[in-house]
Amino acid sequence: MEATLFKRLIGTWTLVELIEVRLENGDISYPMGKSPKGLIIYNPDGYMSAQIMNPKRKNFSQEHWTGATAEEYVQESSTYLAYSGPFDTDEVKQTLSHTMFISLFPNWTGQTQNRLIHFDNEYLFLESGKPFLSTGKEVVHKLKWKRAENLRTNN
Repeated sequence: MEATLFKRLIGTWTLVELIEVRLENGDISYPMGKSPKGLIIYNPDGYMSAQIMNPKRKNFSQEHWTGATAEEYVQESSTYLAYSGPFDTDEVKQTLSHTMFISLFPNWTGQTQNRLIHFDNEYLFLESGKPFLSTGKEVVHKLKWKRAENLRTNN
């Protein structure tokens, strides 16, 4: 018997690709750059955490984030995405739901968003469930994840 979607998700995944697809013409853009970094973690207790960033972000001028300039805060929020909370799966619809208990983007806090989900070999594919506006155009996000290997380095 094949494992359920829920069980197949459990673990840590690293981001391979994040693309934004315009519905009107299929144009593709890379909102976090062509080589984004990200982790998504699904625990067996039904909680998840997602962190995605553009690896070309610039360091702040100060050591601590509380000393950042307005421009640095703009850069921080436009090059990083983070949220955590409960998740659930629907075997029939082949969907995954993320409920944002906390979120870097305050409008998402408390929201539940659905994702289309499928697996292909070692990859996990997630797609935003419903289109949303990005720079005035309707888009969907498509993300490709791979199960994480040991990310620790000996420093």
